[in-house]
Amino acid sequence: MAGGVGSRRLRKQCILLIVVAGLERFAFKGVASNLVTYLTEVVKLSNSSAAKTINSWCGVTSMLPLLGALLADSYLDRYSTILVSSFLYVVGLVVLTSTALISAWIPRSKTSSSASLYWSLYLISVGQGGYNPCLQAFAADQPENDDDDLSCTSDDDQSCDSKKSPFFQWWYFGICSGSLLGVSLMSYIQDTIGWGLGFAIPTVAMVLSIACFSTGTRFYIYKQQPNGGDKNKLETIIQSIKATVSKMVNGSITLTSKESDAAELELQGKPLCNQEVDSPGSFDKKEAHLMDDARAVVRLLPIWVMLLAFAVIFQLPSTFFTKQGMTMKRKIGKSFIIPPATLQSAITISIILLMPLYDKMIIPMMRFVTRDDKGITVMQRMGIGMFLSVIAMVTAAVVEAKRLEISRSPGVLESETVVVVVPLSIFWLLPQYILLGVSDVFTVVGMQEFFYTQVPSRIRTMGVGLYFSVFGVGSFLSALLISVIEIVTSARGGHSWLSDDMREARLDKYYWLLASSGTISMLLFTCSSKYYDSGNKNDNASVNENCK
Repeated sequence: MAGGVGSRRLRKQCILLIVVAGLERFAFKGVASNLVTYLTEVVKLSNSSAAKTINSWCGVTSMLPLLGALLADSYLDRYSTILVSSFLYVVGLVVLTSTALISAWIPRSKTSSSASLYWSLYLISVGQGGYNPCLQAFAADQPENDDDDLSCTSDDDQSCDSKKSPFFQWWYFGICSGSLLGVSLMSYIQDTIGWGLGFAIPTVAMVLSIACFSTGTRFYIYKQQPNGGDKNKLETIIQSIKATVSKMVNGSITLTSKESDAAELELQGKPLCNQEVDSPGSFDKKEAHLMDDARAVVRLLPIWVMLLAFAVIFQLPSTFFTKQGMTMKRKIGKSFIIPPATLQSAITISIILLMPLYDKMIIPMMRFVTRDDKGITVMQRMGIGMFLSVIAMVTAAVVEAKRLEISRSPGVLESETVVVVVPLSIFWLLPQYILLGVSDVFTVVGMQEFFYTQVPSRIRTMGVGLYFSVFGVGSFLSALLISVIEIVTSARGGHSWLSDDMREARLDKYYWLLASSGTISMLLFTCSSKYYDSGNKNDNASVNENCK
């Protein structure tokens, strides 16, 4: 049974939705990947202001899916939320394209141009807030073939997880393919042809994705009740989370184990008999469901927190890795110079190449080692990715230390510019990029599956929103960490670790700091995952027996 996981063919609904997601990623990456160039060369922002603008925008864009998921699960169904948010998404792209075209044709004030730009960017963020979590949850709701259903029960939890894994792997393969095209193709068009066309093509791609999504309307399976079903659900869940956390702090309850949670999912139609509450009276069925939803969310929070260190590392390729590459030898032949940002494509390429091999080679090897039909659990998958991200940081620190040593040697200037080009090929950075790409295959795909499967089906969209929020908070934490390091390391009048002068900067120490924090986070994650996976089957059996 498990052996057939790798050979499963996705149904046409799943394939169509993966294509839709790939088109959306092409549109988003086509805008975001080269946005720093647009801000500095067209809007005329300073490098620091541009970096702060992008960090803030990325943080908001990654955090809004959590709010969008709450609203979708409480007030709207996923299908309607996708349509509404995609409309806002397209409006934001149209405004951005118009701003670029008008700026090129009609000189306007910097204030007016910046205002239109910020309105368009954050309108895109609002659109993504509803679009991304709902699309992924809606796609995962579709059965993978005519005999499968993605809803879990406690009787066949392992089988259900194995059915979901191929979908999440191919989902990530699809969005990475779109991202690769967006990064490589659109950056070239924007730099060589113009920003108007460079933003217009992603707009057309997003419109095309909506058209593709609409063509499958009559084939989709709609598991979520229309209109959410409970207008007070959001408020009740928040109150239930507060009550649950209060009980945890006071030691009056314990977190539910994975097996007990599986029993809760099986018994969604009736209240859990062994759960007691301290409020007067008794909860009806709906209130018991909301209390279970709150417990499910609280139970995920420790894992959510321990993934933040990985999310901070996740921000590096577009910032300091690129800064490293700018000071290394990039010339191929006599005239061609490699843009340092293009090395980010190595991450996506490694993901695209490894993803199809995951089921064909890695999982069979893991089955042989672990003697488990699934190979590895989703928690083990995330842990492996976190370990690889730490190795990537160690590799980056070693390469940076070597680059710094060479840059401080006499006679390393190849020109009379202020940029020191060390006689060290930029391809020495490839290992750290590739390691991060491989870690993404394990951790990011594992996170998508984990946050979707470990919550009741009523709040699956919120589970996907929690996944996105990890990277939103990670983006904000990265910006905060940079500010703290600059203040602390330059307090005595010396050079900051993150100095603009790459001969004085100590990025190697920054990478070692991230490797250390990643290691601590990985160890805590390992301990927590053992506790999370250790269930009390007797309690689970008692729940089933008492609620019959």
